[in-house]
This record gives sequence, structure tokens and C-alpha cells, in this order.
Amino acid sequence: MEDSSALKLQDRIVHLVDDDADLRHALKQSLELEGLSVVCHSSAEDVGDLPLRNLYGVVVSDIRMPGIDGLTLMRRILGIDPTMPVVLITGHGDVQMAVEAMRAGAYDFIEKPFAANRLFSVVERALEKRRLVLENRSLRNALEGSDDLSSRLVGRNPGIQRLRAQISAVADTDADVLITGETGTGKEVVARALHDFGPRRKGNFVAINCAALPADIFESELFGHEAGAFTGAQKLRIGKLEHANGGTVFLDEIESMPIDLQAKLLRAIEERSIERLGSNRQVPLDVRFVAATKADLNNNPAFRTDLYYRLNVITLEIPALRARRDDIPLLFFHLAREARARYRREIPDITPQIEAGLLAHDWPGNVRELRNVADRFVLGMWAGFGSEPDQSLEIGTGSLSERMDAFERDVIRAEISRNGGALKPTYENLGVSRKGLYEKMRRLGISSGDGGDGS
Repeated sequence: MEDSSALKLQDRIVHLVDDDADLRHALKQSLELEGLSVVCHSSAEDVGDLPLRNLYGVVVSDIRMPGIDGLTLMRRILGIDPTMPVVLITGHGDVQMAVEAMRAGAYDFIEKPFAANRLFSVVERALEKRRLVLENRSLRNALEGSDDLSSRLVGRNPGIQRLRAQISAVADTDADVLITGETGTGKEVVARALHDFGPRRKGNFVAINCAALPADIFESELFGHEAGAFTGAQKLRIGKLEHANGGTVFLDEIESMPIDLQAKLLRAIEERSIERLGSNRQVPLDVRFVAATKADLNNNPAFRTDLYYRLNVITLEIPALRARRDDIPLLFFHLAREARARYRREIPDITPQIEAGLLAHDWPGNVRELRNVADRFVLGMWAGFGSEPDQSLEIGTGSLSERMDAFERDVIRAEISRNGGALKPTYENLGVSRKGLYEKMRRLGISSGDGGDGS
């Protein structure tokens, strides 16, 4: 998902279609005072050539006009882009016609006469819906247009782009690699990419979690054993290193490997051969070693220095998710698409409140945590941080207008809080003008003290 700067304030356009010049002028003034850009059209014929597919805007049209009427215009617009919000202005006798138009795809209708703030409220909601449509469309295009490596390591942040470039540079070599990164950043994903994009892709990829293997069977699991090598060893067992011949060995959480086995692993890496337990015969190894750690192995008393330097031929560092917050919406949408395929559920709308929560969270579990959240979101069991699993996305009680005001009030307060009281990043992130934010704060009863010094 592109950040809010991709949909700039000047792109929030209202195309106003009405043959009444006085009404056009009055509505244009009221909407521009709210921080919106307004383009007026005296007839529906003027709207036909607009680039509607990528327009961050809304069309507001009277129904009864000479020539092409509002209903015909709406049908033409929806034929080009079915997601474009069209708001119809109706006279008293046109209400039944407007209801039928809504069934045909109109976003809303407003009956004359109406207050200017009524139109603005409808337009604001329509623009927010349009923003979500365009952002989701942008996400789909970005993901569908990516290559295989980009679809595995999703993101546009310079850190993740650099990581993809490093993988591409070393994947076709046999150089051993050390991958560093916090828990949940995707170290195995990087290791598998090194394997799949290199010449060993037809061989086995053998993943070994050094923290999960009990110490008493660790050596046997790695190196294998001959029949009778120890009590219970009734037949020959091929170890995981030997099983990986022709492929890649991935040693995850290598900092957990017992110190006495580190010397034997070092010898296997240097000589590219092993001895099974109970055997004196050398078994040649044709493998690539990829190790991963969340700890600092340098000067670690529990880890051999010579093994560290042997593994550290090439180091790939995976950035934490909080270090690339600009990638979070795109990555969340990618993971939600994967969850949709697994669970056969549609992806709910990603509201501004949910997006703000995703961006504000610290993500100690990194991508693994984000994946869990995306799964719960698609299953309808997550509506934002601090919500209960079964909490509805509906906000408050009362009329629709009251609920929308309550929602807008919460979003603005949350954004002000997230920006430490500074109003400039608040109105920029929310995609409104400074004047528009102040007007909303006044209308919704948000005290100026919530905005700190207003910087």
C-alpha cells in the first residue's frame, strides 16, 4: 500500500454536475471552504472524458438536467469504473427514482433542499471509500507485478530492497551465509530464497532448528549413525547433513547449538565431509551451509569464535518490521491475500483506524506477528489493537450520522495522540487541510489541547 502522500490533498476532487449556475456556485464555495477541490460542469456531456479509473474523487450530479440526465451519467461512469462513488441530487418528486438509482450502484442521494454540511458529510465518506479502493487496487497491482523474489520478501523500503539485491547477488554461488535478524523477521524465508534461486534448487533444503533438538540426540540427527553405534541404534541412519547432499543445510537459531558440537560442525564445514557415529569412514558433503541467528555471535562466550568467522563469509541482515513501517500496509495486504486463499474468506475493508493502528504498533514479533493479525483479520476476529476478538466493526449506537461522527472523532484523537499532539503530521496523515482539521475538531468537540502546541 502506498503511503498517504501518494493520494495528495489536491487529488481529492469533487466533480459537480448541475445545470443550475447559482446552485453550482454555492455548493462549490461550501465544499472548497472544507478543503476540497471542486470542478464544476454545467452538463453531463462534460464528464465523459474524465480519467475516472484512477481518479481520487467523487461525482456529484443532479438527476434532472437537459440532454444527458444524472441517471444516464451514473450508468456511464459505473460502466468505466464500478467503484466510482456517484452522489445524486434529487428533487422531492425524484426520491423513488433515486432509490432505484442506489440499487443500480449510486453511492448516495441527497434530497433538495439540503444544508451544505449534509453534502460535505456524504462527500467525505465517499472520498474515504474511494481512497480505500484506490489503495487496495495499488496493492494488488504492486503484488501482481512483482517477481518471485519480491513476492516472497514484500516491501519497497530501501532496507528490504537492499536485502533482495544481496540475495540475487549471492544466490548462484556456494558461499556460506549467516542471516541475522530478530525473531519473526523471516530468516527461513531468506534461506529458502537463497536455495531456490541458486544452482542447488533441485537438491534438498534441510532446515534444522538447533534450539528444538534435544542435546542427547543432536549429534546423531546431524551426522547420522551406524547400526550398533550406541544403545538403541539398531540400523543405519542417514543424518540431516548427509541428507542435504547436493542442496542446502539451514541451521536456524545456531546460537543454541551445544558448544561441544560446534567444533565438529566447524570441521564438517571446512572439510565438506562427516563421519557417522560409530564409523571411521569419511562421507563427502556437497552442501551449502546457511545459518541464522537472532543473537550477536561475535564475542559470545557460548559460541566458538572460529565457527563464527567460518560462517560469516557473507552476512545478510533482515531489518525489523518497525524499521520499515512504510512497508506494513503493503505487507499486511499481501498476508491478508494469502489468508483469503487459505480460509476462502473475503478481505474486509482496511479502515483508516485499522491502518493507523498497524503503523503505530511496535511489532515485537515482526512479520510472524503481522501474519497472525492478518489471519485473524480475514477471519473476522480482529478489528484493531485493543479490540476484543468478536468485537464488531460497527461503532457506537444512535443514528448513522452520530455513529460516523463518533468514528471520525476517535480517528482524529488517535492520530493526534500518535503524533504527540502535533497537528501538522495529523492533517497530513489524514489527508485533510489544516483548516479542514480545525473545522472538524470544532464540530466534533475535540479540544485544542488535544493538539499540543499545534506544530
